[in-house]
Amino acid sequence: MSFFQRNREALAARGIDPSRLPPGQYATERFPVLHAGSVPEVDLDGWDFTVDGLVGNPITWSWDEFSAMPSRRIVADIHCVTKWSRFDTEWEGVPVRHIWDRIAPGPAARYVLVRAEHGFTANLPVADFVRDGNLFAHSYGGAPLEPEHGRPLRLVVPHLYFWKSVKWVRGFTVLAADEPGFWERNGYHMRGDPYLEQRYWGD
Repeated sequence: MSFFQRNREALAARGIDPSRLPPGQYATERFPVLHAGSVPEVDLDGWDFTVDGLVGNPITWSWDEFSAMPSRRIVADIHCVTKWSRFDTEWEGVPVRHIWDRIAPGPAARYVLVRAEHGFTANLPVADFVRDGNLFAHSYGGAPLEPEHGRPLRLVVPHLYFWKSVKWVRGFTVLAADEPGFWERNGYHMRGDPYLEQRYWGD
């Protein structure tokens, strides 16, 4: 019996529905830290969050302005392209939909390119970006994010592989056509649905 099959059987023995685990994944209680480059040192006094592109209301918020927006708590399963999944993770932050409703996106808006520290980017279709439950999260497990997990702010998009949940996020650009981000330019799938195993080009 393979490791992955044993892992699924162990979930079932604990009363956890194995269907929560996408194909090719294993469940873990750990939260591995994976990213390209170093953990940025962020000065909140100089931090901002900017939305531009195909919007009627391009806007920039300071940290104080952004963190004062309405907050929501979610509990979600997350799935990393490196094959680990973690169940029932707790996040709190500003709903993506709250931001989207304030920027007056244009009729041609189909995609977003999310921007982060160090010039990192990731692309998402608008339909995936604005789904209910997606957050710009400032807290995890009831405490502010740790720097290695994206402090002060990260995107959380639980239904896609977790590289789309960009750490150290600083804003996004609204686009008419899809544009690959950092990992997408380096062989990762343009969308990244874990239940379809959309890990890499051609999947």
